[in-house]
Amino acid sequence: MNAAVAGALEGKRVAVAEKAAHVGGAAINTGTVPSKTLRETALALSGLRTRDLYGVDLSLRRQCTVADLLRHERAVTTNEQSQTAGLLSAYGVTLVHGAARFVDSHTVAVGDDRVLRGEAIIIAIGSKPARPDTFPFESDKVHDSDELVNLGEIPKTMAVVGAGVIGAEYACMFAALGVKVHLIDGRDCLLPFLDLDVSQALTKAMAALGIVFHWKEQVTACAAPEVGDVRLTLGSGQALEVGAVLVAAGRVSATEALNPDAAGLLVGKRGQLSVDDHFRTNVKHIYAVGDVIGFPALASTSAEQGRIAAGHACGDPTVITMPRVFPTGIYTIPEVGAVGETEGSLKGQGVEYLVGRADYSRSARGKIIGDTTGFLKLLFRRSDLALLGAHAMGEQATELIHLGLMAIQTGTGADLFRRICFNYPTLADLYNLATHDALLKIQQPL
Repeated sequence: MNAAVAGALEGKRVAVAEKAAHVGGAAINTGTVPSKTLRETALALSGLRTRDLYGVDLSLRRQCTVADLLRHERAVTTNEQSQTAGLLSAYGVTLVHGAARFVDSHTVAVGDDRVLRGEAIIIAIGSKPARPDTFPFESDKVHDSDELVNLGEIPKTMAVVGAGVIGAEYACMFAALGVKVHLIDGRDCLLPFLDLDVSQALTKAMAALGIVFHWKEQVTACAAPEVGDVRLTLGSGQALEVGAVLVAAGRVSATEALNPDAAGLLVGKRGQLSVDDHFRTNVKHIYAVGDVIGFPALASTSAEQGRIAAGHACGDPTVITMPRVFPTGIYTIPEVGAVGETEGSLKGQGVEYLVGRADYSRSARGKIIGDTTGFLKLLFRRSDLALLGAHAMGEQATELIHLGLMAIQTGTGADLFRRICFNYPTLADLYNLATHDALLKIQQPL
């Protein structure tokens, strides 16, 4: 969508070929928006968000049904679909429904009876969940992450295979609803790309939700009878019986359906396309953005990539390249926000740094909202106190992290945070507290 609107703003005639019934891609239809909406619903129905406000251990407020869980998600998703379609129409973008495939490098056939030609083509087909052969996806008890939003009933027990971002988010969501969740992964820790303190704190928080971790394990067999629980056999020989299975074993690009050979496109592993800084493929008038080019495969970065690609394709002299840093938001319970370097990456580079930390329990706002386990961690370069990394876990962590993003992007850090007058009481003031914590370690006057 962002690429289409950017092209229209440049005065170009733009057409979008869309295979799905609704525009918006996975972000609106099956991924980002639905899953985050389901998370908020789970928090509301479970009472988790208000648990510490009253000093009591609340259980699920009432028996939760699938209708309860999906009602708000359906409303939000439908609204986003409508807004996206309306935006394309407002900018004069032609929407053509049907599966697209290349005829040659300038020509795309859509469906059975439509052919489009373009001076430039932008591929933004996204990705689809990987479906390992081990799992019988024909069963209504075995799901991938795209299907889970159409879950028939809330199970009493669930196995989540894959402890990446998607797997961890859904594991938390269902655990909040009282489902006994087993999280299975071949690695030895949770989300190893995170700062170690955050990864360990999140693991502890998820365990407190009742999630059982099975590290260094693989599912070697999965049997899903029509009646009764699904039986999983792990590499260690352990057997698990659960009411439902979510397979979150990564995603693969959907390039094979595009007939890429007809356009001369070179396709890499997992169906991904290689691009340059302007998101051009090996065919210079064909661009690719989003999941189809791999990391970071975030909704936010994909949108920015689309704008940059369209600007370059239209010859816009003001077009920029992708920002060097971008934030990561993980909607586990509690949520996590991260941007920039971790302690591990700084040690690997031999950079001398200072750590500043501020716990939510030190913040009046943290106490007001009932989150006393969250924290903000800042990493400053010792030589000039520039911010190199910011990491947060807790309520609103994905929002809080953007102050760190702006500081890193502009090359500022401790001097900025200690001179800003933050509103009170806010979580943003944790930046001030964490900065002072770092400065105390070098006895620098405040």
